[in-house]
Amino acid sequence: MNMFKILLSLLITFIVYSKCAVADDIEDRVKELEAKIAQMENKGGAKEESSSEHTKIYGNAFNPSIGIILNGKYNNFSMKSAEPAVKGFVIGHEGERGREGLQLGESELNFSSNIDDKFYGSMTAAIVKEDGEDKVELEEAYLMTMPNFNLPDGMSLKAGKAFWTLGYLNEHHVHADDFANRPLPYRVYLNKGWNDEGAEISYTLPTDYYAEIGGGVFRGDDYPVKGGDGESPGAMSAYARIGGDIDQDQNWRLGVYYVDGDNSGGRAGNDGDNTFKGDSTLYVTDFKYSLAPTGNVREQELTLQGEFFARNEDGTYDDVVFNGTSYGWYVQSVYKFNSRWRGGLRYSQMETAGVPTGLIGTNMDGEGYDPTSVAVMTDWTNSEFSRVRWQFNRDELASGSEDNQITVQYIISIGAHGAHKF
Repeated sequence: MNMFKILLSLLITFIVYSKCAVADDIEDRVKELEAKIAQMENKGGAKEESSSEHTKIYGNAFNPSIGIILNGKYNNFSMKSAEPAVKGFVIGHEGERGREGLQLGESELNFSSNIDDKFYGSMTAAIVKEDGEDKVELEEAYLMTMPNFNLPDGMSLKAGKAFWTLGYLNEHHVHADDFANRPLPYRVYLNKGWNDEGAEISYTLPTDYYAEIGGGVFRGDDYPVKGGDGESPGAMSAYARIGGDIDQDQNWRLGVYYVDGDNSGGRAGNDGDNTFKGDSTLYVTDFKYSLAPTGNVREQELTLQGEFFARNEDGTYDDVVFNGTSYGWYVQSVYKFNSRWRGGLRYSQMETAGVPTGLIGTNMDGEGYDPTSVAVMTDWTNSEFSRVRWQFNRDELASGSEDNQITVQYIISIGAHGAHKF
């Protein structure tokens, strides 16, 4: 019995000792790892502090992000000739309906990155085919301040060449649109999109709902203002917009915008005729409403969107005195049936201004007709990187004309590409 007690005591002592030894060994290993981590952090901190005058760099581990957008189309038009492009208006090359047949549309190459803790930069080049030749066009090349720039909270500054804040669609690249082409007001007034060179400041107000104001100064060398000499700002803008949530499934946004400039160098159409010289002012109002019936926008969503434009021109067309106001607007609705399929309907219209006697019979003479366009589309989205779209257009851009258009489009995204604004 005594021997049994002795053996039992020895066994208990051995077990306790073993557990203590293991615990001590684990504790020693943890302390060793903690010391190594601290050493590595100190080295990393020393490297960051020794570079860029103690400026810490964020987001530059893979500098810059690179993205490619491939955009292909097939177009078929019932009217083989589209002259004039839009009756009663003089438009640029980008505002025309495009080419017929198989083609590579406007594809993009984008580079973007946080430069440091104070600046963000981006450049986008579009590869297009014009007059039988492949061309590279610089769409955007700008820098933008980050929150650490020491501006007041909610304020940011953007400078360079960019798609500026004007209406709803202008800030978006065309591949992010819901339809294969842009509505008539964008084609007529903005030559598809306004991306002049300049600077813009914006300020998001500290309110319970979304509220933003801003404005900018620009060179004045892109529609809606064309022909700036560069010696002084040729155009200026201002805008204000508000928005918010109705409930967790609905939201909205409303905005008003203004761009004014002097076309002192002359703004001509694609064929060089009907050159306008004088002051041009463009007013825009936009609205968007979004509803997620199931509470999940990835599965189902209904959007209603519209924009109204008014342009006043005071000057001369081909030395003929002109002072008139024209209008343009569109409204569209898109419904997402499920995560992959959507359908949409869009109607757009222009309202021409009256012309003096000297412009009767020219492209500026609308002859009392207001051009219209109807578009119906459906698209299939396999993932956030690929989309295929089918679209039917009926354009009636002059009295007695009716152009039925069929478009099949694919949009492929390769690499990094930033999210677009609401």
